[in-house]
Amino acid sequence: MRRALPLLLLLILAAGPARAHVGSPNVFFDGDAGPYPVRVIVRPPAVIPGLAEVTVRLRDGHKVDGVTVQPVQYKAGFKGAPPPDAAVQVPGAPDTWSAQLWLMRGSSYTVRVVVQGPAGPGEALVPVTALPMKVLRMDKGLGAVLVFLGLFLFVGAVAIVGAAVRESVLAPGEEADGQRRTRARALSIVAAALFALALWGGRNWWNNVDGEAREGIFKPFQVRTSVLLADGRPALALRIQDERRAEWSPLMPDHGKLMHLFLIREPGLDAFAHLHPVMKDPDDFLAALPSLPAGTYRVYADVIHESGFPQTLVDTVKIPEGTGGPPRDPDDSWRASAPLGRTASDTSPLEDGGSMVWRRGPLAAGRETELRFEVRGPDGRPAPLEPYMGMPSHAVIAKDDGQVFVHLHPMGTVSMAAQQAFAAKEMEEEGKAVPVTMPAMSSGNTISFPYEFPRPGRYRLWVQVKTGGKVQTGVFDAEVGNKGAAGP
Repeated sequence: MRRALPLLLLLILAAGPARAHVGSPNVFFDGDAGPYPVRVIVRPPAVIPGLAEVTVRLRDGHKVDGVTVQPVQYKAGFKGAPPPDAAVQVPGAPDTWSAQLWLMRGSSYTVRVVVQGPAGPGEALVPVTALPMKVLRMDKGLGAVLVFLGLFLFVGAVAIVGAAVRESVLAPGEEADGQRRTRARALSIVAAALFALALWGGRNWWNNVDGEAREGIFKPFQVRTSVLLADGRPALALRIQDERRAEWSPLMPDHGKLMHLFLIREPGLDAFAHLHPVMKDPDDFLAALPSLPAGTYRVYADVIHESGFPQTLVDTVKIPEGTGGPPRDPDDSWRASAPLGRTASDTSPLEDGGSMVWRRGPLAAGRETELRFEVRGPDGRPAPLEPYMGMPSHAVIAKDDGQVFVHLHPMGTVSMAAQQAFAAKEMEEEGKAVPVTMPAMSSGNTISFPYEFPRPGRYRLWVQVKTGGKVQTGVFDAEVGNKGAAGP
């Protein structure tokens, strides 16, 4: 119990800056804007209102005439969106365009990317969540300068009041008498008291505003996870216990599931499960528990609201010895492996006797990378991949201290359900919509994921594919250096 309490506290703190995912705010989208393959990266602001950085990169050597980006807030819709901003071509990179967008309120957005080129216009919708993640601190040096200037103005204002009472009506060269001096001192004291009262009122006003801003920092719904018996077998129960629940729109399926729940055993990250609980009522979810080793597990539950707003709900649960059994959902999967730090190989064995190979490149925090993997069958030959919940692959990345968790697909970090929600709104308001379809399956055995590790440290990666009708999970470890530490 003593060991579980610090872990729970750590996960609560780590969940504070979560949007969808934990500690990994940047949004990646690999897909098509009409006839143009693009990669779109959106770096949302940590404070609202704030500027989001948008990068649009044309893939496969396409040349285009221009790119525009437009923030569309869910409630305002496409009709209430501001005019699109023209992106600027990055000097020395003719295939890359950049722009900044103001996001004025905390909400779910989509960034509408329009590409103009020889093949005509093309459009892509990139869902983005913009929420206040922190309150900016004032620089200490700037604070000291402002304090000095404030004292200077305070003393100056009191001196002006005293001088005005003492000398304002005197003729040039005339000296103030004792009565005027006494009156000036008295009124200077009164002025100082009034100025101090005004400063005190301003301080209270600022503290109230600061408190409201801190209360507005987004926190995911509070949940409680437990192990119980359901229909005579162990099950994992998750209950949303949050008074804000009634104010939010209902949940919607993503890849055909209302919830994607991940279990990761502490401290070695040596057991992993990807489950899909069934909703029993709007706040209660239940999943059959697989045969996992006993221990304390991190719980990450991905959900998405009908407004296109995603959340990752975070908790811990203790799984006792001897629990679990066969899955009830054919898409449920799990894998036990060696503890973190003991799987440094670029090749991971798979459950069917095959293998997965990571074509690893340099890894540095804050640097865009391509995570590329190859899947081989038990005979060593390339293994044909099958759709797994409509995707070529799913991947999970977790940091050893619990401060980073992300659920990835080859199309990036975006939610397809959120894309569909905004596409439906676009159709409703404008009579047209960007087609949102599952990514086409490659005929090869290679999968890749666009990503940017948010901070240095030790990570574990679970990469899931489906071959021969069964889900296979590759397990890899990564040591991510500081930005600039890795090679080009």
